[in-house]
Amino acid sequence: MKFPSIFRTAAPMRFDIKPRYYDPIKEEIAERTARIKKELEEEGVLDPDGNEAQARSYGGGIRGAFSQYRGIKPKNQSMFSSTAMIRTLLFFGMIIAAFGYIYIGPQILEYLLYAALVLGGFYYLSRFLKRGRKDD
Repeated sequence: MKFPSIFRTAAPMRFDIKPRYYDPIKEEIAERTARIKKELEEEGVLDPDGNEAQARSYGGGIRGAFSQYRGIKPKNQSMFSSTAMIRTLLFFGMIIAAFGYIYIGPQILEYLLYAALVLGGFYYLSRFLKRGRKDD
């Protein structure tokens, strides 16, 4: 309850700041869309009002385009460039090494090293010979 007074008492000052939010990405997108609209108006694709004049004749619909996406896979991809294949080979190599160490002993690691060197040599030799055929 406040008593009446002839003097005015100071009320607490309220700190009221209205922040301005600056989003550089949003501003860049707005500038880019304005530039593209201007270019399309100059080409005659868009009317000056912003309506599509000839744009409908340019492309097909986007409906169903994403549902048919299967991933980008190069056509000339070898079997060993797949990460899943490399991961599987490493897994089987570790399994063979573990069981071989239990049953045969430390000699299995030497055998696996020799096998890996021979297989790696054949792999790089085949790549070298393929490259030589492509140059001809």
